[in-house]
Amino acid sequence: MPTTKADIIAQLQKDILLLQGHQPTLNNAAVDVGLGPLREAFPGGIFPTGHIHELISMGAEDAAATSGFLSGILGCLMQDGGICIWISTNRMIFPPALQHFGIAPDQVVFVDVSRDKDALWAMEEALKCNGLAAVVGELKEISFTASRRLQLAVEQSKVTGFVHRHQPRQLTSTTCVARWQITPLVSEQEERMPGPGFPSWQVALLKMRSGKPGSWRLTWYDNCFHTIREAITALPQTPLRKIG
Repeated sequence: MPTTKADIIAQLQKDILLLQGHQPTLNNAAVDVGLGPLREAFPGGIFPTGHIHELISMGAEDAAATSGFLSGILGCLMQDGGICIWISTNRMIFPPALQHFGIAPDQVVFVDVSRDKDALWAMEEALKCNGLAAVVGELKEISFTASRRLQLAVEQSKVTGFVHRHQPRQLTSTTCVARWQITPLVSEQEERMPGPGFPSWQVALLKMRSGKPGSWRLTWYDNCFHTIREAITALPQTPLRKIG
């Protein structure tokens, strides 16, 4: 029984989330996607697994950034050796790049189809397999009814699903627990070393059921997400000096 004011408030918050339709994540202590500062945006401070997340991208650069950010989350969800099914109508991920996010080649099964309808069917069937760590679907359009079918599937299996919608005609209502939009940022470089830096993103959480939408700047290195420091995002420009 709650005995302190903090315990009472925490229990009330849990009761409110249940009334709003949010189902608590199982094995919360074992699930950490390493999003650090974003935790306050999630219900109860925990990334919602066992739900469907929607990600939106418009341009090719945005799609690549979204795939990279998503791969970081998957790497955390699959760190115990879990398997992911990746279904695409137009695959945008470069499979060897997944190793950069701690995902072994044999942990992902790719399924390529030609129509959104086929992708949604394959995704629904995959989400029913409770032995999977996650299911990704890359497509363009999804209706409210289709999203509801996916949600019903994960409510039974507790598998986490991700729908990456590239260049959708319109943003319709869905039953997805969250809607994300990822755009690329200039790569963060370590100590101004030459060459490509760490992948970096502007992460916008447009919708979070029972949570707090917001926007953050993140980068990835050492198998973890990190907040981009202000000093890194706007490095001072040193004027060129004439020599001789």
